[in-house]
Amino acid sequence: MAIRIITDSASDIAPSHPRVTVVPMTVTFGETEYRDGVDLDANGFYELLVEGDQVPTTSQISPGAFTQAFEEATADGSDVVCVTISSRLSGTYQSACLAAEGFDGRVFVVDSQNVTVGESVLVHRALQLVDEGLSAGEVAERLNTEKGDVRLVALLDTLEYLRRGGRVSAASAAVGGMLSIKPVVAVRDGAVEVIGKARGSKNGHNLLVKEIQRGNGIDVSRPLALGYTGLDDTLLRKYIEDAGWLWEDLVEELPVHQVGPTIGTHGGPGAIAVAFFSD
Repeated sequence: MAIRIITDSASDIAPSHPRVTVVPMTVTFGETEYRDGVDLDANGFYELLVEGDQVPTTSQISPGAFTQAFEEATADGSDVVCVTISSRLSGTYQSACLAAEGFDGRVFVVDSQNVTVGESVLVHRALQLVDEGLSAGEVAERLNTEKGDVRLVALLDTLEYLRRGGRVSAASAAVGGMLSIKPVVAVRDGAVEVIGKARGSKNGHNLLVKEIQRGNGIDVSRPLALGYTGLDDTLLRKYIEDAGWLWEDLVEELPVHQVGPTIGTHGGPGAIAVAFFSD
């Protein structure tokens, strides 16, 4: 029996991924609503973010939207594994669970307890497990076991967008800007936390590398991903070049994702992120 993978657009997986269905979240600028990845792509989002003064918001996916996606996926007899953004960051997981109740055990919903590239590596892990021949229920069970191994660490380029969203004070953002403070954030227990601050990009990169090295190292048998916010990946490429020793011999090519509105709203352009399974 075929297995379909469904996720939300907060995972920042390309909507055109051949084996994954992406259900869009809603992004709102002022009174205008957009479907993430459908009416507004990532480049369009960052253009609006940088050029305007409005603070955008993102909305959870409704149970009805998931019901439609599940109906289309199961129409040919397939089962579904649905991986969502952390339930601590959005009500999307609850919406998916409500929708799944109408499918008599054929839809299995997994709370990734993560977001953006941290969520995407769990989706790609689901694809690996399907290729290994596991059933939908077995895939969901494994994901629930392994999601605790996922590490997501990110370096922000500015405090400005945290200020816009009310997460830091204007004074802190102003001082941070003058001192070129680069916050390092991570996802822990399903929530985003500031875990360190560095002065300047070089120190920021060093702190990011130290966080990646914590624990038992990177399990390259499972997916990893890098992400960037903004219109180009220049800062991420610079980081990869500076920390090439960390990645060499691990993988032939690093998978790079453009981070969309869910995290881009708060991080702003110029942020870089790394997600992987710890060994």
